Amino acid sequence: MKSVVIYVDGACSGNPGPGGWAALLFYGQHEKVITGGAAHTTNNRMELTAAIKALDSLQQSCQVALFTDSQYVQLGISKWLIQWQKRNWRNSANQLIKNRDLWQMLVATAQRHVLSWHWVRGHNGHPENERVDCLAKRAMIEFR
Repeated sequence: MKSVVIYVDGACSGNPGPGGWAALLFYGQHEKVITGGAAHTTNNRMELTAAIKALDSLQQSCQVALFTDSQYVQLGISKWLIQWQKRNWRNSANQLIKNRDLWQMLVATAQRHVLSWHWVRGHNGHPENERVDCLAKRAMIEFR
C-alpha cells in the first residue's frame, strides 16, 4: 500500500463569504497541489472540502497521514463523529450538526484509505502548513 502525506487548509473572507481550499500531497519524491473554492461558503466548509478533495484525488487505497490546522476537522473526525452518527447526525444538544453533507462525504471517501489524522498549529512556521495556507488564500481570490 502506498504511503501518502497530505496537508490541507481552507480560507474564507468573511464567514460566510468567498472561500478557498488547498491540499498538498506527497508520495515519495512526487508532489501534487490541488485547489478550489466557492463564492459563498464558510471556513469550516472549506477545511472539510480540502480533506475530501485530497482523499478523492488518490487513485487507489493508500496509507495516508493527513495534516490539518483545523481542530474542527481533526476533532470532528477523531472524537465527535462516532457520537454524531449514533445520534443520527445530531450533537449533544440534539441539534443537527452543521456541514452534515460534507462530513458524510468525508466518511465515505476516508473509508477507502488507512488514515491517521494530525493537527498542526496554524500560522506557527510549519513550512507545509504555511504553504497550503497561502494556496488556499490564493484560491479564494478567484471567488470574490
